Amino acid sequence: MQIHPYFKIDNKICAAADDALAKAQSALARIDAVTDYNQQKMLAAFIECGVSESHFVASTGYGYDDRGREVLDKVYAKALGAQDALVRHNFVSGTHALTVALFGVLRPGDTMLSVTGVPYDTLQSVIGLTGDGNGSLKEYDIHYEQVDLKKDGTPNLEAIEEAVRPGLKMVYIQRSRGYSLRPSLFVEDIEKIAEIAKRKAPDCIVMVDNCYGEFVQKDEPTAHGADLMAGSLIKNPGGGIAPTGGYIAGRKDLVESCGYRLTTPGTGREIGCTLGNNRELFMGAFHAPHVTGEALKTAVFTSALFEELGYDVTPRWDEPRADIIQAVLLCEKEALIAFCQGVQKGAPVDSFVVPEPWDMPGYDCPIIMAAGAFTLGASIELSADAPLRAPWAAWMQGGLNFHSGRLGAMLAAQSMLEKGII
Repeated sequence: MQIHPYFKIDNKICAAADDALAKAQSALARIDAVTDYNQQKMLAAFIECGVSESHFVASTGYGYDDRGREVLDKVYAKALGAQDALVRHNFVSGTHALTVALFGVLRPGDTMLSVTGVPYDTLQSVIGLTGDGNGSLKEYDIHYEQVDLKKDGTPNLEAIEEAVRPGLKMVYIQRSRGYSLRPSLFVEDIEKIAEIAKRKAPDCIVMVDNCYGEFVQKDEPTAHGADLMAGSLIKNPGGGIAPTGGYIAGRKDLVESCGYRLTTPGTGREIGCTLGNNRELFMGAFHAPHVTGEALKTAVFTSALFEELGYDVTPRWDEPRADIIQAVLLCEKEALIAFCQGVQKGAPVDSFVVPEPWDMPGYDCPIIMAAGAFTLGASIELSADAPLRAPWAAWMQGGLNFHSGRLGAMLAAQSMLEKGII
């Protein structure tokens, strides 16, 4: 591939990149086919909901009768294959959206069963597994149980069968791998878990943390047995345009309960001004399938490149994907830091910044993050981050377009080469 003279990349890296791109063509073509399907699905949702300029008008105060807010919910519901959706700019993170969903449908005395092991770091204090418990589910007498994954990182269906029982209120599934090397879950995996849950406890709620998984496959968990799911708009479903926000989608009655938790019982989703954010949220939704495809192609190329350079990767470049995350096992602290610093050099924003590990709130060890993004923390934009602990893996995700995402991966390798690691 031709590299602009501005980027000084060693011939060794360029040759490996050419080989990686050549062998990954079939995987890139599969991604394009899914992207094409999902982009058509999104366009159909916009057309069916009659999106118009009037839906972009700002509301203030209580936000009563905000037509744009109401139509945006309908667009997301159709695109995600759900009965209903709650899409708001004032969800401050994916963890916030998940928290609203959990508190929206769980009551004192209920039990939440996590069937994919311990949830992602920032949700542990919400449950009451870490921290002082103040405001957690535990403080409200909501109980937590857990089924660990099998040694190969896949759901233990036999153990789930034993753990689910009549009266259980929630089966909780984390689709993405988080800071682990276990496989992310396909909607077909979620469907198997949901079948067990509904057979053993017909009234239980199957809830999915869908972060990083939206628009990666042709269907979403809500079309495969999930009753409720949530995620962040500065990941896949915001298309790199939404400046903040999150969503909850699923069964209409459950989404309504979540609305009561987000605002107040009785008013629920009927209030909440949009302050002029609607245009960007609509635009982000429309771009989301395409941008997710670009992020997936960046992940495939990164996997192929670092495999060429001798590193273990997961998933491999030719494996099917259930989310946009690519893990590269770098084996040592210095390699991990150099990788993230190289990714930062390929950022359109703050490329001159040198990432260093720091004690980030919500995590139990220093974290290094590379993210030169237009929206702070937007992991649909090219980013790489990791806790500084074994197995010294970098988790890379995002890429608003494949061309710059591919270059970011090459600059990560170049950074390692310059430090004598490759």
